[in-house]
Amino acid sequence: MTRSVADSGTATGPLFGSLAARPRVAAATGAVCIAFSGIIFRFAGVGPSTATFFRCLLALPFLWAFARMEDRRFGPRTARERRWALLAGCFFAADLECFHTAVTLVGAGLGTVLPNLQVIAVALATWLFFGERPSARAVAAVPIVLGGVVLISGVLDAGAYGHDPVLGAVLGAAAGLFYAGFLVIVRRISRGRRRAAGPLFDATLATTVLVVPVGLALANLDFAPGWQAIGWLAVLALSSQVFGYLFITLSLPRLPAIVASLLLFVQPVATILFARLLLAEQPSPLQLGGVALVLGGVGFAALPVGRIARAARRSA
Repeated sequence: MTRSVADSGTATGPLFGSLAARPRVAAATGAVCIAFSGIIFRFAGVGPSTATFFRCLLALPFLWAFARMEDRRFGPRTARERRWALLAGCFFAADLECFHTAVTLVGAGLGTVLPNLQVIAVALATWLFFGERPSARAVAAVPIVLGGVVLISGVLDAGAYGHDPVLGAVLGAAAGLFYAGFLVIVRRISRGRRRAAGPLFDATLATTVLVVPVGLALANLDFAPGWQAIGWLAVLALSSQVFGYLFITLSLPRLPAIVASLLLFVQPVATILFARLLLAEQPSPLQLGGVALVLGGVGFAALPVGRIARAARRSA
């Protein structure tokens, strides 16, 4: 998934000093880390709740250490900020459950593309709840993205890839909506404050706790999945849950808007390609057309088109 927390602040302790000076390297590294999240989940061979539980549990010690670094530099977080971050964790738990389930139903590639509608969902949610009017492009992109979801779902395609592409498309889209809720809350509590690890730690802690009753109710949580699975889940925790999010959060505020916006496309495109190479996933032509519509709609809504055109004219 394009799971960017671009506006949630940054933590720049000594550990990240060199990457902060090279934001393009940090951004590319973070995008690649997150691009493999669905693929690593498939390699682990566990249920959705098991993946959610262990990727969060194993990430907590690292996020706690980085959060302590932030607190020493910027001061402790307030109780109100931490309560809001815990609420964000409720959305994050639902997001990860839907995402992992979507990957099992429609594949790592398509299951990662679908949540990208969070870009538009954030714009609409901030309009609905905070009165921040979205751009005309964000509103116009809604039917484009929804059309792409329909094509990915396979309802028009007898040869659609996936065990249950319709349910997978629904859950992948739901993951984007829940992640949008997470982002809206984290951005609000972090506004004007240069933090990333602290809110992410609190949200990850809440997700770790909340997924237990959900996983037990759904009967897809295994506390002893085996050492090989735990090894893959540890890789998932470090690559995506810790360093992927933190590298992207660290880099995007230091990049030009055009470069930052274009990074939206690196992760889902990379996931589609690597899922084809490593998992032999073969979406149908119509589903790939749906991918183009989803990413095209997101790009239409998010990219600073006017600024890109002006830059192109200046370079001509």
